[in-house]
Amino acid sequence: MKIVLNTNVLVSGLLSPYGPPGQIVRMLAAGELTLCHDARIICEYHDVLARPKFPFSPEHVEALLDQIRAAGEPVSTRPLAKRLPDGDDEPFLEVAIAGDAEHLVTGNPRHYPARCRGGVRVVSPRRFLDCLRADA
Repeated sequence: MKIVLNTNVLVSGLLSPYGPPGQIVRMLAAGELTLCHDARIICEYHDVLARPKFPFSPEHVEALLDQIRAAGEPVSTRPLAKRLPDGDDEPFLEVAIAGDAEHLVTGNPRHYPARCRGGVRVVSPRRFLDCLRADA
């Protein structure tokens, strides 16, 4: 299953590996999910994970990003037909649409109004796991 993972879910999953975001990060690491991305998303992941407030070493950040690049699916995008309230969220939805991802997983689904989603299911980490269980 192809997904797009908002940065807030990645950070939460790395900081707290036992909650829903942590489960999703483990599933990605195990190859159970395919992470769609583009250069903007990789850059954002890097910039956020490298912030001094987080306990991640530069080596671990680079290793994680290398794994995402190697195991994920790079996507070429087009601008959204309808802009989002926060332009910083747009790359995630653009990648989800262009990559034909089944879900965009975010801690802030309300940042993605239904009229802008282009058919992508935008869900919280808990809701995503619920969807997986329902499909199993």
